[in-house]
Amino acid sequence: MFESVEEVQQRFRDARYIASRRISTVVFLAARMGRPVLVEGPAGVGKTELAKTLSDVTSRGLIRLQCYEGLDEGKALYEWKYAKQLLYTQLLRERIGELIADAPSLPEAVSRIAGQDDAFFSYRFLSPRPLLQAIRADDPVVLLVDEIDKAEPEFEAFLLEVLSDFQVSIPELGTVKAKHVPLVVLTSNNARELSDGLKRRCLHLFIDFPTPADELEIIRLKVPEIPERLARAVVAAVQKIRALELRKPPSVSESIDWARSLVILNARELDPTLVESTLTLLVKYEKDIERVRGALEKVLAE
Repeated sequence: MFESVEEVQQRFRDARYIASRRISTVVFLAARMGRPVLVEGPAGVGKTELAKTLSDVTSRGLIRLQCYEGLDEGKALYEWKYAKQLLYTQLLRERIGELIADAPSLPEAVSRIAGQDDAFFSYRFLSPRPLLQAIRADDPVVLLVDEIDKAEPEFEAFLLEVLSDFQVSIPELGTVKAKHVPLVVLTSNNARELSDGLKRRCLHLFIDFPTPADELEIIRLKVPEIPERLARAVVAAVQKIRALELRKPPSVSESIDWARSLVILNARELDPTLVESTLTLLVKYEKDIERVRGALEKVLAE
């Protein structure tokens, strides 16, 4: 899959994702060791994009489980279609009668019906959810468990069990074991503290907001048409805005959107009027916008 850390870094860059040496090392080790990666950090720093890019550069399908409050194993693993099973049973009632019509005893009739289990207990009545899709996949996949911190600790414990063996037990069908162990990426925005057990099972990676040099490289890569002077001004302004006490600092994706909007507006440099008119692309809460407006002179100072 990957021969070296340098290969990871280059292939990610070719896919337009700037992976630091630390990120590339964790991805390389996870692929070689078959271990899940737990990626933590602020919202919008590229955690989900990491999994998508990993899927892209390895030519593996991406299966995504979006976590939320109230998520349970039934919604993440599979749903048994009882209504469909009942309908099949009703439709086959006459055939069942024919099957046991000449049975000499009740035990023999039961035995004959039991021999037809495949007609009533099979994958045709199973609706797989993301976890089972990843386990049953015919080809290797990347499994993204997004925002695991939004799910309850009980679901986290269940997930830990699945990740330990990559197999699940389905009462109607028995144990299903993964044909291929997926590459697993879990993301967390630190909404709650995750268990020590999950952290022990995973290789840990913390992605923070990028340095000015890295963010400039990202913007050049994602918005190649942006003038160099404007790109540098955008990075400098975003870095200063993040230093303010905001409810939600601008994410990398928002700084890219801002840079792209400035190119569309044919901007060559930043000025107060331009920044104020486009600030909502960068800052999402009204109080944050007011704070940035109050510090605009400082933000735009060279």
